Amino acid sequence: MESRVLSGAAVRGPAFLPRPPRRIVGSCSFPAVNAPVVVAGRWGRQLRPAVLLEASPVTATAKRESFRPCSAAASSPAESSDSSGGAKVGFLEKYPALVTGFFFFMWYFLNVIFNILNKKIYNYFPYPYFVSVIHLFVGVVYCLLSWMVGLPKRAPIDSNILKLLIPVAVCHALGHITSNVSFAAVAVSFTHTIKALEPFFNAAASQFILGQQIPLTLWLSLAPVVLGVSMASLTELSFNWIGFISAMISNVSFTYRSIYSKKAMTDMDSTNLYAYISIIALVVCIPPAIFFEGPQLLKHGFNDAIAKVGMTKFISDLFWVGMFYHLYNQLATNTLERVAPLTHAVGNVLKRVFVIGFSILVFGNKISLQTGIGTSIAIAGVAIYSYIKAKMEEEKRQMKAA
Repeated sequence: MESRVLSGAAVRGPAFLPRPPRRIVGSCSFPAVNAPVVVAGRWGRQLRPAVLLEASPVTATAKRESFRPCSAAASSPAESSDSSGGAKVGFLEKYPALVTGFFFFMWYFLNVIFNILNKKIYNYFPYPYFVSVIHLFVGVVYCLLSWMVGLPKRAPIDSNILKLLIPVAVCHALGHITSNVSFAAVAVSFTHTIKALEPFFNAAASQFILGQQIPLTLWLSLAPVVLGVSMASLTELSFNWIGFISAMISNVSFTYRSIYSKKAMTDMDSTNLYAYISIIALVVCIPPAIFFEGPQLLKHGFNDAIAKVGMTKFISDLFWVGMFYHLYNQLATNTLERVAPLTHAVGNVLKRVFVIGFSILVFGNKISLQTGIGTSIAIAGVAIYSYIKAKMEEEKRQMKAA
């Protein structure tokens, strides 16, 4: 997220200034300050001490005396040990790579569990519009409860931010629904193979909609993706046009979501941002679910599902699939904020490999040799594309920093 830094001009003074009078509070000594400096931030007002002393050439002795610590604090054993042996570093700060690895593991684990449970629900309850609403509904309830307890604290939202987030949320809702329609119609592995084309749509949108020049090397890296998906589609045993077209619409929707997301850059943290997007997307998903599946659900949909698995399992499956959906998306956002673009790209590719592999093992889907080769070629193409794009972004960032 973009961070804002307030900087002020240096305050120049004479070569020597008289030492300001000290204000005694208890056993602590602080420099007397006539008036605070008020700095206005985006989300409120913050009081900061005057910067005159910092900018003035005061001697080192005067600085030490002005900011003499409290005697009680200085005599505490914890502080004396820190001053003699250095500040203590916690385990999480000492081994950040382990923390990042744990984030990646949980992201992959929750993603795989979501895909497996989601497909199992469709095997006895084939209503993807309603299930998509449940995914978002459980996540929204989770966000509201988190805000109630202050973890995290809810960020304020106004009409301007809402106007920026609505297009993002609409594209998110459309992509989510069409992905679930595809998951319900074909094998999970095949849907993820089709969704491997998403970088191709992103590049096309950047070139022809945003007007950004895409290098030839990036276009060439997408050729294996298109070839691999075509090979896999021709011999996929579970192929049908509803699943194929829905996955393609999902790719287009998520591409436009990326475009609108770039225009909707705010200072809001990712957790609050995803919560607001989920709330808006839920409102968008409810009308089509009622229109397309409402009559069938009331007539026999719910009754058939309960007759097959029972009321308790049916409700628990819907709850857990919604919880896993929200958690893996939230954790993915938090994980990708911790790493560089190249690691981000590799992580996304490996995630798709994990999902495809585990779905084939769990459901025992039979795939032809050509489908297996095509899927491998497509994933390899995505890896090459992601690597090249990440290197380009890193070079741009270094040039701007220089």
